[in-house]
Amino acid sequence: MEGIKPVVILSRKYSTDGSSSHIIGYVSDVSVKDLERSELLRAINIPGLKTGKNGLEKLLNEKIIGTPGVQRFEVNAYGKRIKELELVKGIQGKNFRTTIDEEVQRYASKLVGDKAGSICVMDIYTGDIVCMVSGPTYDSNKFVHGISQGDWQLLINDKKKPLINKPMAGLYPPGSTIKPIVALSALENDVISPKLVVDCRGSIELYGQTYHCWKKKGHGLMGLRNAIKQSCDVYFYETARRLGVDRMSVTAKQFGLGKKVLNNFNEEKIGIVPNTKWKIKNIGKGWVLGETLISGIGQGFFLTTPLQLCLMMAQLANGGYEITPRIIDDKYALQPIINSWRQEFYLKNNNLDLEKSGLKRLYRNQENIKLVLDAMYGATNEPMGTSYKSRLTKPEYIYAGKTGTSQIRTITAEERELELKNKDLPYEKRDHALFTAFAPYKKPRYAISIVIEHGGSGSSGAAPIAKKVIRKVLERHNLRKIYQLDLFQEA
Repeated sequence: MEGIKPVVILSRKYSTDGSSSHIIGYVSDVSVKDLERSELLRAINIPGLKTGKNGLEKLLNEKIIGTPGVQRFEVNAYGKRIKELELVKGIQGKNFRTTIDEEVQRYASKLVGDKAGSICVMDIYTGDIVCMVSGPTYDSNKFVHGISQGDWQLLINDKKKPLINKPMAGLYPPGSTIKPIVALSALENDVISPKLVVDCRGSIELYGQTYHCWKKKGHGLMGLRNAIKQSCDVYFYETARRLGVDRMSVTAKQFGLGKKVLNNFNEEKIGIVPNTKWKIKNIGKGWVLGETLISGIGQGFFLTTPLQLCLMMAQLANGGYEITPRIIDDKYALQPIINSWRQEFYLKNNNLDLEKSGLKRLYRNQENIKLVLDAMYGATNEPMGTSYKSRLTKPEYIYAGKTGTSQIRTITAEERELELKNKDLPYEKRDHALFTAFAPYKKPRYAISIVIEHGGSGSSGAAPIAKKVIRKVLERHNLRKIYQLDLFQEA
């Protein structure tokens, strides 16, 4: 028909369940700011061009986007094409593959549901991120052709912050999930021995200030293993007092806290691993001993991301070796990764010899790490352990974990006397629930971290979710081996 012509465009189509929205991100129309920031966009800008706004869409934008082609025609007065004058073929952008297991990702996303929180799963040898869920999620498709004002307002006014990528940009006090690192640091620095016994009577006093244990009447006499197993705060107040915040800070940073895990994501936060110099620089005041005590149970100035906690657990579970997490599975050519899979496929030995892989050691005495991991086994698989109710009993599924409950406010004396439970408090005043773990216990392969905002205690709000995710991940391990073997043989 005269005056009418088809206009063909390309459009993104995202998974409507939103399980990977925070990882993939979304594209939208090119803005003035986008043009100012990118020389490539200025060079190729055409009507209808879309650009990545966050997530992998933004990170890989210039590699994915390619360049448009150009056709020039001579037309007559009616707009009818007479002949072609010029043809410049466009260049197709590159394709990328992620390390995410889509089935695990979707399953974990359903478990989080409309709760504010995150689930992260990482391979403890290769650093591959198998799952990274942020909840609640959103539909990326709404942004492709411009989101409506109503939908935008719903997203930005939601108290659970669905647009924030919580595994990377959510900052939380680690709570008791930090205790394995505090114990390891104290052992590595020879300030305690595994035989140290502390009498927990529910609280201690220091310079007129009372520091409480979560168990009001106390745990009684506690050794190191039982203190981790039952998460005794008083034991770790004493451990932290002997250790000091500066040495604690060094170990925490060695194992992945206080730095970006995936360096190229703009939205990723660093967090805070406090020490004496940090406080002087950022607050302008000197460090006091009481702050060391509460740092020993993951409170105070401590702030971590769920992804950092997952990396911390991965590097503990692999025996104390530094790994480089990754989410882009583009070349699969890192020698330590190939070595680790080679041993599992061809030597049929899951106890991988990382000494030969070239990975950096993070420990002085590996027996200290083994002691900490054994205590975490007790926390999940022995009576009195804080996550005992969420254990898995089949040998191939048995895992080890550490619960955490991070306070977001000071508990008043009146509230302590009334013994108010989290469920009796308004949502925004409830504690965050955390859980870190590795699985399976005997031949570890995966680390997991879970944070549920205002979810109450880690044992009730996070550990039951971890139990389900771990089972799903281990059920799919052999499928993942087959898939990675093909890539391994290509490399």
